[in-house]
Amino acid sequence: ALRSRAIAGGLAGRGGMVSVALPVEAVRERLTVWGEERISVAAVNGPSSVVVSGEPAALEELIASCEADGVRARRVPVDYASHSAQVESIRTELLDVLREVTPRAGRVPLLSTVTGELIDGSGMDAEYWYTNLRTTVRLQEAVEALLADGYGTFVEVSPHPVLVMAVQEGIEQSGREAAAFGTLRRNEGGARRLLASFAEAWVRGVAVDWQAAVFAGTGTPLVDLPTYAFQRRRYWPEAAHAEDLAAERAAVLDPAEAEFWAAVESEDLASLADSLALADDAPLSAVLPALSSWRRQRREQSTVDGWRYRITWQPMADLPAPVLSGTWAVVLPERLAEEDWVAQLTRTLGQRGAEVRKLVVPAGDLDRSGLDELVRKQLDDVVAPAGVLSLLALEEEPHPDHPGLPSGLTGTVALLQALGEAAFEARLWCATRGAVAVSRGERPTGLAQSLVWGLGRVAAQEQPQRWGGLVDLPEQVDERGLDRLVAVLAGAGIEDQLAVRPSGVFARRLVHAPSGLAPAESWRPSGTVLVTGGTGALGAHVARWLARSGAEHLLLTSRRGPDAEGADELREELTALGTAVTIASCDAADREALAELLASVEVSAVFHTAGVLDDGVLDQLTSDRIATVCRPKVDAALNLHELTRHQKLDAFVLFSGIAGTLGDPGQGNYAAANAFLDAFAEHRRAEGLPATSVAWGRWGESGMAADGVIGDRLDRAGLPGMAPESAIAALQQALDLGDTVIAVADIVWERFAPGFTAVRASALLDELPAVRRAAASTEAAAPAASDGSDLRQRLAGMAELEREQTLVDLVRTHAAAALGHPTMDEVGAGRAFKELGLDSLTALELRNRLGAATGLRLPATLVFDFPTPAALAARLRADLLPAGDQQGAASFADLDRLEAALSTVAEDEDTRADVAARLQALLARWSGAPREAAVEAEVAGKLQSASADEVFAFIDQELGLS
Repeated sequence: ALRSRAIAGGLAGRGGMVSVALPVEAVRERLTVWGEERISVAAVNGPSSVVVSGEPAALEELIASCEADGVRARRVPVDYASHSAQVESIRTELLDVLREVTPRAGRVPLLSTVTGELIDGSGMDAEYWYTNLRTTVRLQEAVEALLADGYGTFVEVSPHPVLVMAVQEGIEQSGREAAAFGTLRRNEGGARRLLASFAEAWVRGVAVDWQAAVFAGTGTPLVDLPTYAFQRRRYWPEAAHAEDLAAERAAVLDPAEAEFWAAVESEDLASLADSLALADDAPLSAVLPALSSWRRQRREQSTVDGWRYRITWQPMADLPAPVLSGTWAVVLPERLAEEDWVAQLTRTLGQRGAEVRKLVVPAGDLDRSGLDELVRKQLDDVVAPAGVLSLLALEEEPHPDHPGLPSGLTGTVALLQALGEAAFEARLWCATRGAVAVSRGERPTGLAQSLVWGLGRVAAQEQPQRWGGLVDLPEQVDERGLDRLVAVLAGAGIEDQLAVRPSGVFARRLVHAPSGLAPAESWRPSGTVLVTGGTGALGAHVARWLARSGAEHLLLTSRRGPDAEGADELREELTALGTAVTIASCDAADREALAELLASVEVSAVFHTAGVLDDGVLDQLTSDRIATVCRPKVDAALNLHELTRHQKLDAFVLFSGIAGTLGDPGQGNYAAANAFLDAFAEHRRAEGLPATSVAWGRWGESGMAADGVIGDRLDRAGLPGMAPESAIAALQQALDLGDTVIAVADIVWERFAPGFTAVRASALLDELPAVRRAAASTEAAAPAASDGSDLRQRLAGMAELEREQTLVDLVRTHAAAALGHPTMDEVGAGRAFKELGLDSLTALELRNRLGAATGLRLPATLVFDFPTPAALAARLRADLLPAGDQQGAASFADLDRLEAALSTVAEDEDTRADVAARLQALLARWSGAPREAAVEAEVAGKLQSASADEVFAFIDQELGLS
């Protein structure tokens, strides 16, 4: 405290500190430009984690220099320069105020980051603490010394573990087995966080004294865990899902009991009195309304609990060896071309067996035409690329025509389109850095890149044969991380949403998120609550709920404001509930307009419900269409964040969508925007600000997907509409529980899961019990992708008419499934697909289904190029059985049938002689096909003199038809 007071009085305002992500030797080389007196190395925390301190002007120049070279450098939020020459100015003061400090030997060994050696504490006097402040902190050296001495556990005891990453990096560089973790975290300073840290230490092999220290006096019972290693097999009973319990209860409910509860819910006093044999209904009149309300609430609670899902990340234990083959294209923006880690990446790919082609995309060519030209030019001589790794998502610079849209997103869409134009079927993997948070301790730093994760989930469903997957890299990419990336590219199986971290590779999973115990307090609005999209269908539901919950003032915004349809009626309805209402015309994506609106009002909560749709398959998306959907979601969310972060909000709620969580064909732009909102909520929460993102399923009765074509499609897919009142109850619950990101959707997994995995296997849903049950009960729940060999074999054994009919029926069956018909009767062989109601989305679904059934790589325009089932079947026939194969296979099939027919011929000599003569004549004509003359003459001679038995023997032996 005394030293801090001296710093505040003598150093504050004169200097600063900057963290540089380089080894210390490289940092010292950079600092020679300014000299030790202006900037010096303040701390060496890890192999690539160095802090420098000195004059503010020199530090600004250093930051600019680092940014120009692509080196990460960030300012530490202090205004003084510890561990620099400036400290010498307060030396006398420090020695004076600390002169009464009397050091003594301690009981715990201490490795000093001043001396780099073990000390007992007896020499830690005023001079030591001045030296501690003046010289470089030698943390990396201290960690290396401890590792060399066999220490394997590093615990940072602090309010927030800022050095754990640097220590972990040092551990990994040493190649030793050790663990590093903290105790508390920012905004998590209680016993719960400390216990979680103890648990983290325990599972890393650290001995924690649970009984005598941690749980002493609490009465907490200890349970022995199994002594075998966990092998991810399911030995324990699984908690039944709320929906399953409700169904089971309904199935076994006694009819009389069902009648009783029906009377309760309808508050039928007379029926209840009669059922209970009461003389009158007096005893029930008081309690019945409360009992009825309780019953309805319990049923609604059970329903809402069944709608809650969240994302977790599961460590992957079985990855293939990091070995590649063939030609791999690495597509990267020009800005990254000279970065060290990118060069290391391409070297690693080459060292692991790949022939690497770097496709560097200039900033001006991140569009469809530019990438199409680049792909064709650079890969023209490659017959079949083994794979494509795209780093375009890392380009976070804004699109030239749409400032709120990162070029990396539009570039990734353009790359998908260009690969399609060039007919390259190599798997495309998109890499990001910091776009997702794998654990609670992480926060997304590459927010602009999170959009590509939403887009990729749609690409997996629209282009299953071209899409490889998404892989998120850590901020610091080392050799071990690159090896893990190569292992992912080499074959992660059906895993296509992965994150590489220093501790391993993690796969994304959707799991249930039951509410658990009810919170002590329920969230309630106060003051002025802002609702964007407030006059829309969902915004109006939210406004009514807020009014009923006690909001004093509602500020509802939309682009049309008071002129929006139904705005006057909504105002009257809300006013009648006792709430003051302001309906303003304001586009939240327009920062100036929003700032002007918020300048005169202090809001207590924000509900961002605004959004628009502009659906279209990826091949049809343009930057304009992407911006149309992202602007009201992404730009508006950022504006709301920046313009309200100084206000004391108690809720900041973002209306996301399940398309961003699971993907949905035709909604690449919408899924991208929603994935951003989810990542942004995690980012805000990590900053200590309130944030809740709800990835909604389909709302019933109102909303963009309530009915019509979209509603019908979602119904067929297993996404029925949620009752608005129940959806609002789920929103209340999310706020009560303090959820950061939660998905709320009514999903019929028996219908949804088979469709989700019909054209591309996915492990995303593997942890959901309902999905596993559906998969176990029907083979169609998760069919494996076919290579078409079984179908080819069956077709080869058919006559021409049978083959044609089989393929036509195949097309009709899958077209009926895409259109939602129970049978193929509604799909005539000669009817145009357009007449049948196929749009671009159902055409895409049909293409994917046929691709999975046949093993063929079919173009996106398949249904438009072959507009009837009969025409499309002919195309499939040509691809499955090329002309020569068809004729030969058909001939052998006909011979099979001939042999079967001959087996029924009477055995008398005359009949057999007649048949043999016909066969001889037929074979003589067939033998006119080109072949060696000697062989032809030999065969003809034999047949001329052959008996009937010899002819049959010839057919058996020579034609292989026995």
